[in-house]
Amino acid sequence: MGDSLASLETEVAPAGASRLKRWTPWLLGFAFVALGALCFEALKDMATELRYEAVVDAIHDTDSLRLVLAGLATALSYFLLTGYDYFALRYVGAVVPYRVAGQAAFIAYALSNSIGLGVLTGGAVRLRLYGAAGIEPERVGRAIAFNALCFGLGVGVVGALSLMWAADAVAPAIHVPAWLVRGVAAAFLVAIATLVWMCRNGGERRFLGRITIQAPALALTLPTLLISAFDIAASAMVLWVLLPEGSVDFAPFLAFYAVAVVLGILSHLPGGIGVFEAVMLLALGGDAPPEDLAGALVLYRVIYYVLPLMLALAWLVIHELRRARETAVVRAMVGLTPTLMAALTLIVGTMLLMSGVTPATVEATTLLALHVPLPVVEAAHFLGSIAGLAMLFVARGMIQRIDAAWWAGVALGLLSLVLALPKGIAVNEALVLTGFVALLSASRRQFTRHASLLAQPFSTGWTAAIVAILATVTLLLFMVYRDVPYTQELWWEFEFDAHAPRSLRALLAVALLALAFGLRQLFRPASPTLQQVDRAALDRAALVVSAQDKADAGLALMGDKQLLFSESGKAFVMYGRRGRSWVGLFDPIGPENEVPELIWRFLEQAREAGGRASFYQVRPEYLPHYLDAGLRPLKLGEHASVDLPSFTLKGSRRANLRQGVSRGEREGLTFEVIPADDLRSVIAELRAVSDAWLREHRAAEKSFSLGAFAENYVLRQPVAITRHNGRLVAFATLMVTDRKIEASVDLMRHLPDAPKGTMDFLFVKVMLYFQTENFQRFGLGMAPLSGMVEHPLAPNWHRLGRLLFSHGEHFYNFQGLRAFKEKFDPQWQPRYLAAPGGVAPLLVLADTAALISGGLRSMVSRQETAKR
Repeated sequence: MGDSLASLETEVAPAGASRLKRWTPWLLGFAFVALGALCFEALKDMATELRYEAVVDAIHDTDSLRLVLAGLATALSYFLLTGYDYFALRYVGAVVPYRVAGQAAFIAYALSNSIGLGVLTGGAVRLRLYGAAGIEPERVGRAIAFNALCFGLGVGVVGALSLMWAADAVAPAIHVPAWLVRGVAAAFLVAIATLVWMCRNGGERRFLGRITIQAPALALTLPTLLISAFDIAASAMVLWVLLPEGSVDFAPFLAFYAVAVVLGILSHLPGGIGVFEAVMLLALGGDAPPEDLAGALVLYRVIYYVLPLMLALAWLVIHELRRARETAVVRAMVGLTPTLMAALTLIVGTMLLMSGVTPATVEATTLLALHVPLPVVEAAHFLGSIAGLAMLFVARGMIQRIDAAWWAGVALGLLSLVLALPKGIAVNEALVLTGFVALLSASRRQFTRHASLLAQPFSTGWTAAIVAILATVTLLLFMVYRDVPYTQELWWEFEFDAHAPRSLRALLAVALLALAFGLRQLFRPASPTLQQVDRAALDRAALVVSAQDKADAGLALMGDKQLLFSESGKAFVMYGRRGRSWVGLFDPIGPENEVPELIWRFLEQAREAGGRASFYQVRPEYLPHYLDAGLRPLKLGEHASVDLPSFTLKGSRRANLRQGVSRGEREGLTFEVIPADDLRSVIAELRAVSDAWLREHRAAEKSFSLGAFAENYVLRQPVAITRHNGRLVAFATLMVTDRKIEASVDLMRHLPDAPKGTMDFLFVKVMLYFQTENFQRFGLGMAPLSGMVEHPLAPNWHRLGRLLFSHGEHFYNFQGLRAFKEKFDPQWQPRYLAAPGGVAPLLVLADTAALISGGLRSMVSRQETAKR
């Protein structure tokens, strides 16, 4: 089934977005209250009828044929799910083999269907895998929007058709006349058919004067709608075949199932758990015995959610064991192993907690009494529940690829495996734990971060998920033992058949330990105050910069940014802070194997200080690391670089540049590069030119992603100068490294009375100089907001970027800067902002602009076009 209708909400936005935003908190609050009331209504009467033993018996009595049919329906559903991605990629014009699209879709749906947590989404999986296949993030985003749109339409059509077919059976359950049910369903179908027909040619369509929809073409919409319909039917079949034979016809069941799926998605709970079950219990409570229905729902969760997750993880582990590294896609798939292992660890931990509050069978209790001492049974039950709680916290560390989390997971898995038999002859539990330990052992190479597991801060969402799991376990305990009268003596009763006291003690220990951990997180010491970077740190950073092939790493030497070094000291993040925003400039500087650790450390440090972490102007090749950390990429523009070995002034296209250089030489312009060691002899002249340039442009010095004329900074790098009849009239500070791969210009300034064409002369001479020095490329810097996608399903961010690029010349010379760099026929590569979701990117961009401009007042001033 689809990842989330939330994607549809963000990509298909109404024109009256501001009014919707004002009402969104109230609408969401009302929806959650309504869903909560639905769950309570469905479960309050059912709970008095359900018996734990009867539910267990119903699960055990399910015959093998129904289990096989449910498995086949699950396989069919997941096969159909791959069709979403196949047609979505065709829509955005991406050529990807079905094998790659199928693998990516299966892994993404297995993960998002089962967990649904913020950092464990199918969208992040697709961005990583399709990005490795060479598809731009913008196209992947449009493909995700296409999937969400078609899924929403498909599930609506299936639900409406089912309601029309089975209106006589559905009407009594919802207490309305059958003719009204058919009328509403027919009206909905007519509306969908009209919508599809009006959008048959794709493009932007406006409805009711306000609502604007970016629609795909009919040739792709219809096949995907069919896939959606068959997918919903196949996934519904998984649960339907598990119900007692003849309890409900498939048509009315399909209608209720479609409604339950949509409500579960809108709840934003992992897998819609709780909401989906509540709707099905409410709808089918009169058609099947409650214990049979509850048992079928449990089996449905295991077959449709847990098994595909384990298969996806086993698939990745097989690739890992085979050391299949022949393609970037395979490497990206294997890199998802920690995320899926975290999901599986969360499920196993929940299983252990539930096992701790449920009784062993009579047969198991009898065997234990004959062969195992009572203290061993008590200890196994007690420690097994604590191990389950520990796994919930360890799962967080696995997402962060911490090696200590891997060791803890293996140790907890082995301990729980040893305790499974004395706890209650839990054979099925032991099998699951065996598979868990085997999968975790095979994925050892993916957990490479050397960090403290206990020191990792927990996000609000992760804490809420743990609280929800513990609350569910507590409710399960009260349901299982509601017939046991509570007395104080229960706490001190130690007998082989004293299951309720044993579960109470285990749950109390779990609650106390969870409370202690929560208090530790709440009262953890604040992060130390960061000091301004000193000369020793700059010298240390200079050694790292000199070993890089990216020239813009030299901006770290300006001294206006904080530096976070790796443990080895061979890599660092340079960043600025404003308000709650912690903005890392570029990707971490240093060896590639140290980049993931620095990203995580930076995020953790920002979170501990109550800030929002982001990275500004990151490269496409590093996007998987940011996706793993839960950040979202937004395109900022494109970076230009010139291939120096092939650069030439010959040919008609370079006539203006060639003539400019010749004219400058005739007028007495000379060019020279002064090494950093010799700059003190001309530093006064350089400052005079810089001050004159600032006065002429009525500008203040910039910072952060731009250089400023600070003497200590200028003296660290070579400078190219141009003289006119012996007088210094222009200069450019040069950013280079010892590897001689890339060179770039930082500051470019000139006197107001310099001859016309002086800067073009200087710029071309600089490029020719680096060509003779055997550098490989010359960086021209970024053209903001250029290269935004022009497409009917382009994200709103790209549409806004195109608008600003076309009409924002009052604020910034967007088009002029792009045109200037186009003269050199550069290669363009996208640059991104990696930031949290929601409104965080807008806040980060505002704070970044203030960091660059030195304050909010000068944020919208025209930037110097010759800098970056």
